[in-house]
Amino acid sequence: MSRRRFVSALLFVCCVLAAPSRAETVLYDKPSAYSTIIVTEDASGVRTLRFEKNGARQSVVRPGDPDYLALPYTKAALVGLALSPQPRRILVVGLGGGTLPMFLHKHYPQATIDAVDIDPDVVSVAKKFFGFREDDLLRAHVGDGRRFVERVREPYDVVFLDAFGLDSVPPHLATQEFLLAVKRAIKPSGVVIGNVWGRHSSPLYDSMVRTYQAAFDDLYVLEVQGADNKLLFGLPRRQPLTPAELEALADKVATANGFGFDLGALVQFGLEHAREKNPAGRVLRDKVPVPSR
Repeated sequence: MSRRRFVSALLFVCCVLAAPSRAETVLYDKPSAYSTIIVTEDASGVRTLRFEKNGARQSVVRPGDPDYLALPYTKAALVGLALSPQPRRILVVGLGGGTLPMFLHKHYPQATIDAVDIDPDVVSVAKKFFGFREDDLLRAHVGDGRRFVERVREPYDVVFLDAFGLDSVPPHLATQEFLLAVKRAIKPSGVVIGNVWGRHSSPLYDSMVRTYQAAFDDLYVLEVQGADNKLLFGLPRRQPLTPAELEALADKVATANGFGFDLGALVQFGLEHAREKNPAGRVLRDKVPVPSR
């Protein structure tokens, strides 16, 4: 099959998977300042967030059940917790329906969790339709994720970068300058967990990996079974690990925190210790300086 036919077939499959089924009911469909927010519900009560008609699923939530992680990348992202197993402060950039913050709040009940999203309507929808609730330890912030990171004064143990526009990571959240700011916002023992589209879905994939390599001292790339997402684990230190060692650490974290699924098994699908610089990628930089506010 030619590359053009392969890409066309892949896009067709992605559209089919993204499109709401006839069994789904539309609960919310309104434009915001940044996208069109669509919430649907299926016959079992599971709700899905999209940012355009037939767009990619941004979040899938069963309200009242924070352990329901339907999108494959959400479970795979948690493997990164093996690299900072006892986080006390967690930041999630990109709220969506609140899937990750709600899961983390249940399983790390003593941790402070901040979630930031640029779209106030997304935060409102997460609260109204997906069961997201703030309290003394779980807080939502409306604002640009980059601005938030650049203003961090007390570093985090774990930072999840899970902000997506209609079809990609916003450009200003993918540059070396931004990732260096993220590196400054984590502790020496911390980890940055970035969710990105893989090579088949994003022409910038190799450059995003190269940019993470330029910003962090060590980098692991985890494939996601059943999706074209890749998880990038950036570290502000050197920490050489074999897949077997990371799998064991992930199993330990899942058991200690009652995850209820085999976290270590997700390492087996494909882990790369990204030490070699890929010549196909380039370091992404700010085209113009981003002014501080």
